[in-house]
Amino acid sequence: MSRAMDAAVHLFPSEDGNEAQREQLLGLLNQLLSGFDRLKDADRVNLKGGKDRSGHFYGQLAQSSRIPEGGVPLEDVTDKLLELMHDHPYHTKYFLTNILPMASVPGMIGMVAAMLANGNNLWDVYGPAGAEAEVRVISMMSQLVGYDHARSGGYTTWGGQGAIFTGLRLAIAKFDRDAPRSGVTRPLYAFCSEAAHYSLFKSMEATGLGSDRLIKIRTLADSAMDPEDLRRRMGDVIAGGGIPAYIVATTGTTDAMGIDDLRAIAHAAEEASAAAGLPRPHIHADSALGGFFAFYNDYDFDANPLGLDDETSAALASIAGRLEALQLADSLCFDFQKLGQTPYCTSLFLVKDSADLQLLDLDASETPYVGHRGYGQYHTGYTLECSRMASSISMYSALLAFGKDGYRRLLAQFVSVNHAFRRQLAAEVPELTIVNPGNPGIITLFRLYGEGMPGFEQELAGVCSREQIERTNALNERFFEQLGRQRDRMFFGDTKKHLLVPTVEGDRIALYASKLFVISPYTRIEHVPEIVRYLKTQAAHVYGNEYTPIH
Repeated sequence: MSRAMDAAVHLFPSEDGNEAQREQLLGLLNQLLSGFDRLKDADRVNLKGGKDRSGHFYGQLAQSSRIPEGGVPLEDVTDKLLELMHDHPYHTKYFLTNILPMASVPGMIGMVAAMLANGNNLWDVYGPAGAEAEVRVISMMSQLVGYDHARSGGYTTWGGQGAIFTGLRLAIAKFDRDAPRSGVTRPLYAFCSEAAHYSLFKSMEATGLGSDRLIKIRTLADSAMDPEDLRRRMGDVIAGGGIPAYIVATTGTTDAMGIDDLRAIAHAAEEASAAAGLPRPHIHADSALGGFFAFYNDYDFDANPLGLDDETSAALASIAGRLEALQLADSLCFDFQKLGQTPYCTSLFLVKDSADLQLLDLDASETPYVGHRGYGQYHTGYTLECSRMASSISMYSALLAFGKDGYRRLLAQFVSVNHAFRRQLAAEVPELTIVNPGNPGIITLFRLYGEGMPGFEQELAGVCSREQIERTNALNERFFEQLGRQRDRMFFGDTKKHLLVPTVEGDRIALYASKLFVISPYTRIEHVPEIVRYLKTQAAHVYGNEYTPIH
C-alpha cells in the first residue's frame, strides 16, 4: 500500500496493542485533561475563556467553518476541542440548575470502554460486551424496584423521552394489536399530570394519536397527580366513546420533585376501566429523575447505618415510601445521565414483563442482515433505534463503583444541602417564598413577592385575580433575567409552569418560580450561607420604585 493511502492509520487505535499507538492516545488524552483542568475555576460556574454567544455568533460560525483539505495534526485538533470548552458551564459548587449532573469517573471509564469496543448493541454478534452489560443492568435495576428480574426486560435508549415513547408504543399495541402493521384504528387516549414532562406531548404527536388525545390531570399542592381527577377524566373519555390506553405517572417532576402516588393511580385506573368492561391502561412510571431514590427502598431507617441526621432521614423515608410502589408500573425508566452520574446519553427503559416487547418486535424477514440466525442469542429488533451505543457499559461501571451505599450517600448529601438552603432562605430572605414546601428532595422552588402583593397561600387558595398573579409573574421574570445575567457566578434554574392555580375569574394560571437544584457533589452545607446572601443581593436589584421588599 502506498504511503499516501496508509497515512490515516495513525488516526486509529492499534490493531495489535502496540505501545507506541497506546502512548500516542494517552498523550492526547492527557493534553485534553490537562487543558480542561486549566480552564476550571472552583469559585465560578463557567470554565475560563470568555465567549460572546449573543447576536450573530452562530451565524458567523456557519459562515466561517470549512473542512480542511489536509488533516490537522492531532495535537492541534485537541487544542481546537479545548477552545470549544471556553465559557462552558461546569459543575462546581455553584452549579444549581436543573437535572444536569456531573459525569462520574466510573461513568466516563465505562463510556470509554464502550467506545474502544465500539460494538453495535443491536445484536450480540456485533456488540457482545454491550449485550452482557445491558442484561446485567436490567437485572440489577429490576431487583431494585421490585420487579421479578427473571421475567422483566428492557434496553438502553435515548433519554426519558425514548422510554415514554416506547411505553406508548406498547400501550397502543396492547389495545390495538394490529396497529403496528395497519395503523391505529381505535380512539386511544393517554393521561398524565399537568406537571409531567412534555415528552408525552411529543410522543402523542409522533405516533399519530395526536396531542388532542392527551388528557392533562390536575395536580395537588405537592405537584402530584390527583387520582380522583384521573378517575373522572377517564370516565369522561369512556363516556365519549374513547379508550384510556396509557397513563404516565411522574415519580419525580423536573420542577418541584413531585411524586405521583402510583398506588392510588393504579387503583383509580383499575376501577374506572373495570366499570366500563375495559382492561386497565398501561401505566408507565416516568422515574427518570426520582427513580434513583429507590436505592433507599430497602434501607433500614431504624438502624440507620449511614448515620443520617433526623431531617434527612425523614425526607428520604418519605420519598422511599412512594417509590416502593414502582413495582406496580408496567414500565419505567432510569436516566443514568441524571442521578446515575453517567455521561449523556445513558437511559434505561424497563418493562415488567419482557413478553410485552414481542408486541413491537420485527419479523425475521424485516431484518435480513442482523439477528434471527443460528448464531447470536440477543437481538433487539423491538427498539426504535437500529444502531445502539453500548451505553449499558457506562451504567454497569457506575453501579459497580458506587454500589447502593455510594448512591445513598450522594443522595443524602443533596437532600441535606437542599433542606439547609430552605431553612436559611426562609429566615433571611422572606420575600423569596418557597413554593414547593411539601416536596422533600433536592429541589427548592422559590417565588419573589413584593410588599402588598398577594402571597403564595392566597394564590393557592384561588382568591387572586389573573392580573395580580401576572404582575407577580412579571416580577419573577425580571428576577430570572437578573439571575441569568450572572449565571457564570451562580447558575440557578427557573420555570414558568409551577402549579396551575385558580383565579377569581374562574380560569387557571401558572406560577413562575426560580429553582435551586442541588446536583453537584461539590455543593455542601457550608456553601449555603453564601448562596442565600447572593440571592438576597440579586433580589434587591430587581425591586424598582413600584416594588419594595417584604420585611
